[in-house]
Amino acid sequence: MNLFQTILMSAVEGFTEFLPISSTGHLILSAQALGIEQTDFVKSFLIIIQLGAILAVVLLYFKTLLNTKIWPQILIAFIPSAIIGFILYNFIKDVLLENSFIVVLALIIGGIAFILIEYFNKNLKNQKDDRTEEKTSIESISYKNAFIIGLFQIMSVVPGTSRAGSSILGALILGINRKTAAEFSFILAVPTIFGATVLDIAQTKLAFNSDELFLLSIGFLGSFLFALISIKWLIKYVQNHTFIAFGVYRIILGIIFYIVFLR
Repeated sequence: MNLFQTILMSAVEGFTEFLPISSTGHLILSAQALGIEQTDFVKSFLIIIQLGAILAVVLLYFKTLLNTKIWPQILIAFIPSAIIGFILYNFIKDVLLENSFIVVLALIIGGIAFILIEYFNKNLKNQKDDRTEEKTSIESISYKNAFIIGLFQIMSVVPGTSRAGSSILGALILGINRKTAAEFSFILAVPTIFGATVLDIAQTKLAFNSDELFLLSIGFLGSFLFALISIKWLIKYVQNHTFIAFGVYRIILGIIFYIVFLR
């Protein structure tokens, strides 16, 4: 992996991490398109640079993170994926992360799910109702609903599903408005990605050479900067638009990648 590839991959990670289009899926597909070999370093790189994206959440939602009233819901939602991720760590890293067909399939299925849910969501007509916005917040999400969202997030262990996408889908199904669903996903990413990164660091012990550590630093910074842009854009977008465009994008990307690289 060279410097140009590192910068490009960090941009992909930062911009897609909080969009419901699967950052891991994009990274895997981008790596294949760029001819980047899936070495142990590259696999760890794709996980560790997510900390840069998390730093963007901490910066933008610092006051929200200090609100102790939201943490019971966040931790309850975090538990299911934490358990599954720990149990399946080796399988995810050694098997799933190397299967491009699974990524393509997950992208397409997830895209269809977003389109269907947006069309059939019973609360769709209330999404632009100011009263709904006032009544719905992260604090108002019940423990039961937080746990259900956490169960949906388990699907994100499959590359291409999207951690953000699976948690947002769960929230939409529960009738939570789009802005709150996105913001809950942002905050939930903090313990989820931090935990996954710490687990990977514990496994690899950062046994990389100086050049690889330099590339990790560049990847971290790049993902941080692009995540700042992505988060701000998404919050503005979902206040006036549905997630259907993301669903369509996922389907088109999956089909194109299948035709170009997997046929």
